[in-house]
Amino acid sequence: MPIRNRFAELHPEITAWRRDFHANPELLYDTHRTSAIVAQKLGAFGCDEVVEGLGRTGVVGLIHGRNGPASKTGGKVIALRADMDALPILEASGVEHASTVVGKMHACGHDGHTAMLLGAAQYLAETRNFEGTVAVVFQPAEEGGAGAEEMVQDGLIDRFAISEIYGMHNSPVVPFGEFAIRSGPFYAACDSFTINVRGKGGHAARPNNTVDTTLVGSAIVMALQSIVSRNADPQQPLVVSVTSFRTESETYNVIPEHVRLQGTVRSFDQQLREVALQRVRDLAQVTAQAYGAEAEVTMDEIPYPVMDNHARETDHCVAAAQAVSGKVNAQAPRVTGGEDFAYMLQACPGAYIQLGVNVEGGRNAGLHHPEYDFNDEIIPMGCSYWVTLAEQRLAG
Repeated sequence: MPIRNRFAELHPEITAWRRDFHANPELLYDTHRTSAIVAQKLGAFGCDEVVEGLGRTGVVGLIHGRNGPASKTGGKVIALRADMDALPILEASGVEHASTVVGKMHACGHDGHTAMLLGAAQYLAETRNFEGTVAVVFQPAEEGGAGAEEMVQDGLIDRFAISEIYGMHNSPVVPFGEFAIRSGPFYAACDSFTINVRGKGGHAARPNNTVDTTLVGSAIVMALQSIVSRNADPQQPLVVSVTSFRTESETYNVIPEHVRLQGTVRSFDQQLREVALQRVRDLAQVTAQAYGAEAEVTMDEIPYPVMDNHARETDHCVAAAQAVSGKVNAQAPRVTGGEDFAYMLQACPGAYIQLGVNVEGGRNAGLHHPEYDFNDEIIPMGCSYWVTLAEQRLAG
């Protein structure tokens, strides 16, 4: 069952929705405009129930099958999830529908994810060619705010009796129109750290009278590089990156009193994750002490766990993708990026798939890049995948 003809008809309209979302990006839980548009459209499509405010600004639409709600027919409820939030990035794409909000942009394609799930919802509400209930879930705050966890804690799974949940993300590194997925750990656990180094500032011409925090910070950066090479099994993926090095001084003749380092740890194994985080703490503190300084290490309050696809549900995704595209990599490489859909997969069986948007020889800015823009040509395929998955999982 290839791309649905209906989505060829709807393509211009869904593209217009997507570009409107792109021009009006919102961060984290502040998706009030986007959420309101989503809720309005779901109501206009004829969804049987539209729930707003779940997980602060999340929206859920329920679409019952041909014989009524799952609760009355004994059918299942499956959920399809899209993320809505943008990133704090200054856009440089140059497109006509570029962000109208300085310092905010849809640099990860969540505008496309939202538009494609809306298109699928419209089709499912029109046709209802399934038994049971489809819940379309629109989530805020994927980019660092753990909106998925918030929605789960607010009753997403239990309130709607969801038995399976599925997610999808566009991928500029997967060929256009192809799908990629793997069972088990797919996206990495994502932890971030801050190291505050304190020493003794002073005149750069008399370093002997100081405890040089720039030197201490540099030594800590180098020491942290040993975690991957000397504490991790070579067969276990691990990333430790220091991404920010800031001092309180911006002049050439002052040794600063304070330096702040920030970075991230990405892992797929819980035991290795714990070892790596402890080594960050230990190496920072011991290295600072060796230079006569002090180091305080704090970890992010909202770490993302490993996103672990369930085996049976992964097979269901492969079947739907195969029906739509015919090209599915079911042993896709692991991704060291984080994804808070992990929280939903901890609460309910499900799986997460990538949809390729990489056009060979074309312009393919990467995710989180200021020149990125979602590839609208993939919309009919993304919508068709959602519909096919729903109909296959809820076949009468």
